[in-house]
Amino acid sequence: MFIANHTSMTDIMLMLVVIKNPFVFVGKAELAKIPLFGFFYKRTCILVDRTSEKSRKAVFLRAQRRLKSGLSICIFPEGGVPDEHVELDDFKDGAFRLAINHKIPIVPLTFPDNKQRFPFSFFSGSPGRMRVKVHEFLPTEGLDIKDTKELNNKARHIILNQLKIFSL
Repeated sequence: MFIANHTSMTDIMLMLVVIKNPFVFVGKAELAKIPLFGFFYKRTCILVDRTSEKSRKAVFLRAQRRLKSGLSICIFPEGGVPDEHVELDDFKDGAFRLAINHKIPIVPLTFPDNKQRFPFSFFSGSPGRMRVKVHEFLPTEGLDIKDTKELNNKARHIILNQLKIFSL
């Protein structure tokens, strides 16, 4: 289970460049409505309608099939791109529940530069490098669903601390 902070339109592309083993994104269903992008998006991602409990539950089944076929899963656990002044938003629990249920490790990644390079506000940003820190795996063996929040907080803490280190 790959997770990262979500700050820019370039996060998806950077994840595709950095991660070498095959994976599929879990993403918001409403993005499938974007012309052209949506055509490819809905064919390559596990879509979730966050307003529907039924849709959120169905993600677990679709993810399970993908995991059994040898694919990894990538989720941006903030659930969207936070406002520009927010360094790292709270994480949703879905990625962590999924990892615990399937006994797969969490691999946190930190993208410290994407917000400055290509933020979601148009006509801003700057050229420059886009660094990535791939952190040590967080094992889920021996964890139970009651450990979800603790694993969530641990992963968020790792990414937040790395963002602070990069900003020094």
